Amino acid sequence: MRFLASLLVIWLSVASTPAFAASSLAYQSDRMTARLITAENGVTPEAGTLSAALQIQLADGWKTYWQAPGAVGYPPELNWDASSNIASTELLFPAPTRFEAFDIENYGYAKEVTFPIRVDLDQAGGATVLNVSANVLVCAELCIPEMFNLSVTLLGGTGGIDGAAAAMIADAAAKVPGALADAGLRDAQHWIATDQSELQVAVASDTRFGQDLQIFANMGSDAAFGAPTFSFGDDRKSLVASLPVLSFPASSEIFEITLTDGKRAATFQPGTLSDTAFTTSGGATALWSIALIALLGGLILNIMPCVLPVLAVKFASALKSSDQSAARIRAGFVVSALGVLVFMWSLAGVLLAIRTGGGQVGWGVQFQNPVFLGLMITLIAVFAANMAGLFEITLPQKLNTSIARMEHGSGLLGDFATGALAAVLATPCSAPFLGTAVTFALAGSGFEAMVIFTALGVGLAAPYLAVALRPSLVQALPKPGQWMIRVKWVMAALLAVTALWLGSVLLTVAGWAVVSGVFGFVVAAIVALQIGGKGVLRFAPITLVLAAILVPVALRPVPQAIVNAANWAVFDERAIAAAVADGEVVFVDVTAAWCLTCKANKASVLDRDPVAGLLSSDGVTAMRADWTQQNPDILAFLQRNGRFGIPFNIVYGPDAPSGIMLPEFLTKDAVLNALGAARL
Repeated sequence: MRFLASLLVIWLSVASTPAFAASSLAYQSDRMTARLITAENGVTPEAGTLSAALQIQLADGWKTYWQAPGAVGYPPELNWDASSNIASTELLFPAPTRFEAFDIENYGYAKEVTFPIRVDLDQAGGATVLNVSANVLVCAELCIPEMFNLSVTLLGGTGGIDGAAAAMIADAAAKVPGALADAGLRDAQHWIATDQSELQVAVASDTRFGQDLQIFANMGSDAAFGAPTFSFGDDRKSLVASLPVLSFPASSEIFEITLTDGKRAATFQPGTLSDTAFTTSGGATALWSIALIALLGGLILNIMPCVLPVLAVKFASALKSSDQSAARIRAGFVVSALGVLVFMWSLAGVLLAIRTGGGQVGWGVQFQNPVFLGLMITLIAVFAANMAGLFEITLPQKLNTSIARMEHGSGLLGDFATGALAAVLATPCSAPFLGTAVTFALAGSGFEAMVIFTALGVGLAAPYLAVALRPSLVQALPKPGQWMIRVKWVMAALLAVTALWLGSVLLTVAGWAVVSGVFGFVVAAIVALQIGGKGVLRFAPITLVLAAILVPVALRPVPQAIVNAANWAVFDERAIAAAVADGEVVFVDVTAAWCLTCKANKASVLDRDPVAGLLSSDGVTAMRADWTQQNPDILAFLQRNGRFGIPFNIVYGPDAPSGIMLPEFLTKDAVLNALGAARL
């Protein structure tokens, strides 16, 4: 990484000089475009090195290779013999990705890659000619070696630095894996099976490993390895990677491991050779311990202040069932619990699919999607109007008769929908234990995620299951009367407030036009349901409901600018280290308009003295990261800190450069203690 450091020094010192970077003519084919660029447009007096790079852009479907390509392929081969005034060059490789070619695992790059090149000059300050003959293998359905020449001439004794080119090369150099310590890793060891069928690598980390973990072994061109499997310690801060050996070299002077985990990457030579295969503590025991935590988190979620709409839905279920038989009550509440579980399974499946596709995932991120918000507003508003008695949805007589003859009686589909809706409304909330469980699930394997989300759903569905076990709990309610009408109005009001709150979130995510369209069609649908109609008009309500749901699709969302309060700075992760270096304390609050727990934290702690006064005092920077809209930088920050949901608060300072994490539910004492501990 000394190359990156020297490049940044050059760039920062002379970037203001108006100059253009030197660049070769482009080599182009149907498969790729390549250029040789330099940050300098000349060789300044006494300059002994140059910062160069080989830029490659690949056509869709084409890939090229890393320094250890896998079972097939070879890395770029560069010949500088035709150059002048060059003592040596060093080609650097950014961290690769894993892909398949001909059903074989390979390592390399797709779309584009920039290879930084350090050039040491034979004569400092002298004119230099960079002539490179390149042989770059690119593969799709077939492999083609691209052979071409690129040339750049730099005059001696003059020149400057182009800031854009230097930044481009610096960005590529920053993607080159560094040392273990630079990536917060340590204690690297390895083990090789006696029959050379398996390689294991054990590594410890200062922070939790994320879900984007990959590991690549480099033992020269004769070695090839299969896809790794990972096992983690209980705290997910230690791992053992097991790589099946496809081809083991007879001898190798190279033995390097490259590990990537999100934005951090390291290349290292594993230390101690273990006599026996590694094991990590945890495994199944850790999984079931976290499952128990998820169960408790889901259970506690039922009594959190942010789940009033959920309670409204659940209480409505109880009112509807109060005059039914014990068997029907039991069936209805079991089906409602199933609705909760099916939603949790579906949510886990969608998040895992997004993660597999390379996307970023987190708890509650569906509330950043305007289509999802439009759907929820429509369903909740119609549900509220129905509970308020503005209309009744009746099925055709024949369908009612058929349903009534079913083994479990009528209305089970509605019970299922009630449970699913309750689970949906609970997802923007947080509770004790919930963050730990969701982080474990979203950072782990697919099986672990499904186990954790199942436990979470069982905890959230516990009230339904309790009634299913004891139907007499519902039958003990007072007999139907005027009190039920009043309660229904209260429940309808709670749901209406929920729809308006979701409308405020949709406003931030998609703008006034989308919000007006959704609510306009919803009101029209409710009026149509109340009036009723025959013939073609009987389809008007469902048409208007569908129109409300499709408004965010039909209209182009225009997200509103997010403005922080005057005493809160906009989140900038790069500014944290600089502020701490100046002796300041930095308080980071990751929040969102759809996060009701975040609002509770603000109302009870962050916006009240003495915390509010301290956050606005000299020597303290209050930084707010608003995650209402999609923001990959905020999600990456969360994941690097082992979190996949909000609220998240952390305090940095001279005595806490790595940060002091706070619990999901803030207290005055917790914040004040953390601010005090972060100071010198």
